[in-house]
This record gives sequence, structure tokens and C-alpha cells, in this order.
Amino acid sequence: MPRAGQVKPPVEERLSDRIALGVLTRAFPAELVDEVVAEAGRVEHRSRLLPARVTVYFVLAMCLFSGQAYEEVARLLTEGLAWAGRWRGRWEVPSTGAISRARARLGPEPLRVLFARVCRPVATADTIGAWYRGRRVVAVDGTTLDVADTEDNDTFFGRPGSGRGEKKGAFPQVRLVVLAECGTHAVFAAATGPCTVAETVLADTLLPRLEPGMMLLADRGFPGYDRWRAAAATGADLLWRVASNVVLAVREQYADGSYLSEIYAARDKRRAHGQRVRVVEYTVAGREDAGPVRLITTILDPGQAPADELAVLYHQRWEGEGVLDEIKVHQRGPDVVLRSRHPEGVEQEVYGFLLVHHAVRQVMHEAAVTAGTDPDRLSFTRSLRVVRRQVPAQAAFSP
Repeated sequence: MPRAGQVKPPVEERLSDRIALGVLTRAFPAELVDEVVAEAGRVEHRSRLLPARVTVYFVLAMCLFSGQAYEEVARLLTEGLAWAGRWRGRWEVPSTGAISRARARLGPEPLRVLFARVCRPVATADTIGAWYRGRRVVAVDGTTLDVADTEDNDTFFGRPGSGRGEKKGAFPQVRLVVLAECGTHAVFAAATGPCTVAETVLADTLLPRLEPGMMLLADRGFPGYDRWRAAAATGADLLWRVASNVVLAVREQYADGSYLSEIYAARDKRRAHGQRVRVVEYTVAGREDAGPVRLITTILDPGQAPADELAVLYHQRWEGEGVLDEIKVHQRGPDVVLRSRHPEGVEQEVYGFLLVHHAVRQVMHEAAVTAGTDPDRLSFTRSLRVVRRQVPAQAAFSP
């Protein structure tokens, strides 16, 4: 019976219905999670200790508190709720086996759909350091992540080569390629696959996510005639580095030192179907022995993008590597192996890491805009710690 001044809720709830992720719940509200679960066809008709929505939140928490045991992550999700005495029944911390089965029932699709629904470029017109002459600067980059050494993972993902022993790496690896906004580090497109699949193959699947008003930066491993044409067809501008052995004939020299040229497909032996590009060449101070850096761009008018500005802009491509470092080293933890023992669980886990990273970066962007500073000047590690602290402190309530 409620004490004086208390109002008993009209409908009893399960404690698991109130599980949340502190500040991350704003990025992934329960209503949205329920929508993507339904869209992915994972709605459950039985009352379970770990229904689909709770399992989604558990995967996100698992990727927020990387390295923690399953049971500890479950305790962190419900810490702070024990004061409430109105729950229907008692929510017990699930066993490792129960959590594994719940993750298998959920599969990767709800996390993949949630990523597609939520993860977008976040820079606004007021965001410092995210734009070049009105263009949103983005980059493509890739990496690999060690996964659990199981037969299923080994068969599906494969292993990298090694110069030792059996000539194979210690762990199977999943390859991850992302498109990320350079100014905010927000990942807005991603593709995963076996480590035997080249980065460029996965990158090709991401090109449709480009759009007019973007400026895509890419390293010398990405250029190719067909890929260039496909990326340019989206309406985005391109600034890609090319290898030193690529032949780029000078068709017209410009006053800023850049020049007009063409690129051709390797199959075009007669060079009858060239694609016009503008070439920018420069050397890096202190590294003259390494030879010149050569960039090609779709912006053919030097007045719209002077060569010296493009040379400076290109080095923002390293922000893409910074994004992957944040995920691999600071969020996942250095040398930590993904825990999932099956390929579908690995994909689910990777998208969990991407979702948590995007939510943290959203919070950082809002703080930077409010303070009138560049998001790059904020510490990702400190922001991650703040978000982690808020989960047990605010587990009962969405902010």
C-alpha cells in the first residue's frame, strides 16, 4: 500500500521495461528501438527475462563497457533501480548463457537498422572545422578488428598472413570500412566483411551514401577509374591522393601550380574515355626525400579551390584514422578481442560499437557548438568516461 503522498502507477511494470543507458537513451529512445526491432522482424510474443529491446540496450552497454563480463554489464544496466518497490516480480541478472541466447535471437539486423536510422552527419552551419567553402568534409578509411578464435569465425572471416609459424595471424579478423565526417568524427556509413575482402570492395558499397555538398577525402589505396566515376556521380566533390606511378599528363597548367589532366580505366588501352581531373602536387616540409604528394580533384576551377588550400585540406583525411583509433583503442580497448563466437554476433557487436561511438560524438558536438569551439578540441576519452558514469547514475530515466 503506498504511503501518504505516493501515487501508485495504474499499470504494474517489469523492471526490465525501464532499463536505459543514461545520456545514450536520448540517441536511442525506447520507441525507436521498438520500431527497428519490429522492422527487423525480431518482435517476441513471449514474456522473457531479456526481451528484444532490453537485448539491444544490453549490446550497446556491452560496447560501452568493453571488457566487462556479461553479468557485470547487466548489473550496470539496472543499478539505481533497486529503490523502486512497484515492479511486477523481481528482475534477476541473467546468466551468461541466457544473454548469449538472447543475442542470438536478436541477430545483427536490428543494430544495423538502428545505425541506418540514427547515424547521420551531425555538423551544422555553426560547427567549427567541419566545412571547406560550404562543403561538408568527409573521409573514407578502413581497419580490421580481432575476433574470437572459433571455427565459425575462422571460416567466415579468415585470418591475416603472418611471417611466423603457420603463416597465419593469431586471430580471425573482421574488416570494417567507414565514411566519417572529419570535423565531428561522426560515422554515417559502414560496411563489414571478411579480412580477405579488400577495403576498396567494401568502400564501393558505401559510395551511394555520398551526396551533393560533400567533399570526400581518400588515401592513395582507393583511387580507381570506376570508383572515381561512381563517387563523382553522387554529386559529391572528391579529393583523393594517387600513387606516384600513375601517369597524369599535363593538359593545361594553372597559375596556382595545379594542372588539368585525365584518368583512364586500365582496360581502356586506346585512352578513348578519359575522366577529367585537376592535379595538385606538393612536398611536405622535412620529408622532401619521400617525393611529392599528388592529389586529384573533381573541382576543376582553381578559383573555387586553390591548390594551397587543397594541400592543407587533404591532411584532414587523418581524421578518418582518428575515428577508427577512438573505436579500437579508447572505446573497445587496446588489444581487446571481440567476444562474439559467431559471425552474426560479430556483426552485431561491431554495429554496437559504431552506435555508441556516434552517440558519444553527438554529445561532444552539442557541447562544442554551445561553447563555440571546434569539436576536435574536446577529449573523446573524457567524454566516454562521462557517458559511462551516467549509466548507473541515471539508469531509471531517459534524460
